[in-house]
Amino acid sequence: MTGKKIKISELKRFDMAEYLKDEEDIAQYLTLVLEDNDPAYLAHALGDIARARGMTDIARASGITREALYRALSPGSHPRFETISRVCRALGVRLAAVPMENAHAFQSLETA
Repeated sequence: MTGKKIKISELKRFDMAEYLKDEEDIAQYLTLVLEDNDPAYLAHALGDIARARGMTDIARASGITREALYRALSPGSHPRFETISRVCRALGVRLAAVPMENAHAFQSLETA
């Protein structure tokens, strides 16, 4: 391998918000996040989307202060469903339920 070595400290920090250019990007990202079924990851992803759209505008549209919105959508947070719902409405997205591919297998595990 030739060339200049790059130090980790010189690498640019990855920011998903920079890659969410349109509604299709946002919908695909949110769909992937929802498939993980992790509430903290959902809150973090909504924070990425809100930053991509403009946190101040989303705070205003959701009726949540900007500071409270940052706290609610920070990594590891556990916002209330009402907060998630208000942010989704402000972002112009909605969460949707779809049948699980292995719904019968899942039900079998629950009854066991």
